[in-house]
Amino acid sequence: MFDDERIGGTLLLVQEPGLDEHEWVTEWEQIEPELHESPTEALSEADDLVGRMMEARGFPLSEQEGEELAEPETVREYEEAHRIRLLIDSGESFDPGDVAVAVESYRSLYTYLLEYGATPGIP
Repeated sequence: MFDDERIGGTLLLVQEPGLDEHEWVTEWEQIEPELHESPTEALSEADDLVGRMMEARGFPLSEQEGEELAEPETVREYEEAHRIRLLIDSGESFDPGDVAVAVESYRSLYTYLLEYGATPGIP
């Protein structure tokens, strides 16, 4: 939860380390059944969660030309799943096989990012 810290008479709310992970697990537990029942509709929710997880872990959501990434495969996997999500959201035609690829990418990224280590909390 949040700790009450006072510095110079100012109240600071500090989020405990690891709280993000608990919230992510709770959210994923709601998304996972939807990915089985109606994967196309659930992609947006999976994308939103994994995108927030990537940002919290310090990963960019896209690869910039000329930029050196510590883990380019992770960013590229997210980019491809996100591209599929945007294609579906735009109403354009899509290959159902792409939906399966995106679902598996989000599952893989979720697991990897969850196991990446506890977030430091918000100072």
